[in-house]
Amino acid sequence: MNETEFVAALRKLPLHPGARGLEDDCAVLPVGGETLIITHDMMSEDTHFLSHADLADVAWKLLAANLSDLAAKGAEPVGVLLGYSLGSSDARFLEGLDEALRTYGVALMGGDTVATTGTSTYGMTAIGRATHLPVPSRKGAQAGDAIYVTGPVGRAMLGYEGDEEHLSIFNRPVPRLAEGMALAPLVSAMMDISDGLLLDCWRMAWVSGVTLAIDSAAVPVASQARMQECMRWGDDYELLFTAPEDAALPVAATRIGTVRAREHAPLWLDETPLPDPANLGYRHG
Repeated sequence: MNETEFVAALRKLPLHPGARGLEDDCAVLPVGGETLIITHDMMSEDTHFLSHADLADVAWKLLAANLSDLAAKGAEPVGVLLGYSLGSSDARFLEGLDEALRTYGVALMGGDTVATTGTSTYGMTAIGRATHLPVPSRKGAQAGDAIYVTGPVGRAMLGYEGDEEHLSIFNRPVPRLAEGMALAPLVSAMMDISDGLLLDCWRMAWVSGVTLAIDSAAVPVASQARMQECMRWGDDYELLFTAPEDAALPVAATRIGTVRAREHAPLWLDETPLPDPANLGYRHG
């Protein structure tokens, strides 16, 4: 199975109401007077990081990817659980994890370690506290809304290719936690850009039952000469969100298009419909 087929099969299993039908990046769990936000991300060698990568950077990126999911829910981090494959650079991983945890004020709550002779894979579960109700989701974009991103896309791609100016963005992305909390009361839909701007726009439009019409000339990209690649590459971890046109945004963001009633396809790019998510971004499998 590829990723899409596997997730579709998972939807046939007994699902908790907080799973939101597996159409979002996080589970939402009311507990007493709080609403907890729970997410889990994994990173695997040769897929998310190169075999020669500094494991201190891998640890940072693992935490950042999880916190980015919380950011898209406007959540404040509470703590994380770590799933770790023991290897040859454990001390470097711990150094990077310690630095990242202290940078974002997050506490380790537990986890599990295993020994493996195969490809190194690391997992992390992050738990956050909702700062606004209802909790934003991918689903909710409304016709007439404006579409925004919090920063340029394509920087991680250039960093992966060795561009020194952008290498830190690929190795140590910055989760937009403060921006997510500030935006939560205003947005109609929000998610982080992990698999590519166009694919994530397609996903948001699909679950919202609308069309996201994107103006490529308005999209902030790291390289104008490689605009199409920048819009399809992932790992940028900027926030993609929709909000009413007259909303006064509390954070810096760039408008990149308009939400319309569904028009033949979930995504339009420069007035060209893109009905198929294939080749719009990164998908596993």
